[in-house]
Amino acid sequence: MHPDSIEGHSEILLVFCTCPDEETATRIAETLVGERLAACVNRLPALTSVYLWQDKVERDTETLLLIKTTKARFDALRARLCALHPYELPEVIAIPVTKGLPAYLRWVTACTSVDV
Repeated sequence: MHPDSIEGHSEILLVFCTCPDEETATRIAETLVGERLAACVNRLPALTSVYLWQDKVERDTETLLLIKTTKARFDALRARLCALHPYELPEVIAIPVTKGLPAYLRWVTACTSVDV
């Protein structure tokens, strides 16, 4: 494989998940990385979310997690997120990564591999 090729690494996902506070976000992030469900999790603190919940417009300060994982690990990551998360209905949205630095994409794949 050419060093700049991302062949085999197009299965990377970026998962968004909001958390009620930084403590919860840190606990979830460290668990996901420690269990190799994610290669990296970025925390973006103090964002404001406006959303509809039970027919009422709500507004809360939350911490957003940006989770880097693979399609192969997504089902396990989603299940673990739901188990760890305090919300009744946590945000778990995944989008495919179609381009990126090939070495970084290989690193995400290696870090989330269960064959280590």
